[in-house]
Amino acid sequence: MTKEEFQRLTQNTVLLDGATGSYLMAHGMPRGICTELWIMEHKEILQELQKAYIDAGTRIVYAPTFSASRLTLRQRGLEEKLEELNRTLVAYTREAVGHRAYVAGDITTTGQILTDNGEYTYEMAFDNYCEQIRFLENAGVDCLVAETMINIEETLAAVDAAHSVCSLPIMCSMTVEADGSIFSGGNAIEAALALESAGASAVGLNCSVGPDQLVSVVRNICENVSIPVIAKPNAGMPFIDDQGNAIYSMQPEDFARHMKVLVESGATLIGGCCGTTPEYIRKTAEILNLL
Repeated sequence: MTKEEFQRLTQNTVLLDGATGSYLMAHGMPRGICTELWIMEHKEILQELQKAYIDAGTRIVYAPTFSASRLTLRQRGLEEKLEELNRTLVAYTREAVGHRAYVAGDITTTGQILTDNGEYTYEMAFDNYCEQIRFLENAGVDCLVAETMINIEETLAAVDAAHSVCSLPIMCSMTVEADGSIFSGGNAIEAALALESAGASAVGLNCSVGPDQLVSVVRNICENVSIPVIAKPNAGMPFIDDQGNAIYSMQPEDFARHMKVLVESGATLIGGCCGTTPEYIRKTAEILNLL
């Protein structure tokens, strides 16, 4: 997909997918392991989910390459699987999606904060993302998404890396509090403006809180940028049960109703994060007349 094709696609509301991790755990994935490695060994579970999202109306499916970068894999001693994981997981997603939707190569934060003392620098982040993005492009993704980002500077490094390696459009979504503040400092509007200036094709939010708490943040972002805005919130705020599981109480119908408000507030690329399922995406598609 070219950046021009992405621009044309997002002139209308585009449905993204919903959660992956919570579905995988419900289907046998243990906690605390490398999600990407587990998926590579359980292809059919991933593809069943992705096909369900397509049936529900999803137009862009995220390949499960979320943490498949060298710096993140190094923490698990899995650096040698970097290329294999990105190549294989994109292939799984492409096989599930076929020609029914676009495939986004998914990258995310390393969890580290950029510093000036050499522990984690812009150059290190840039090189880390360049390497993964190169593998994703070679695997045949249609676009890129840097999601659940917690640091503006690291996200800018990801955008710069994308421009250095390829010509694919890159979407960027930060994780924020209900007031728009970012974990490592700054706020959603500052991030959106900086990322738009850096050349991101779309900016916005994912994870964090439910759609009912993001209306003012989404509206403010939309009023300050001229590129498409992403809204991919959780299924409300979770509570933790006795076994340590996060339980999301917002039902699909309520989620869809709140997502409609976010679209009316200006969001163009919409989907779900933690706690959502294909049913959440389907209900959202129905209330927006996208099916």
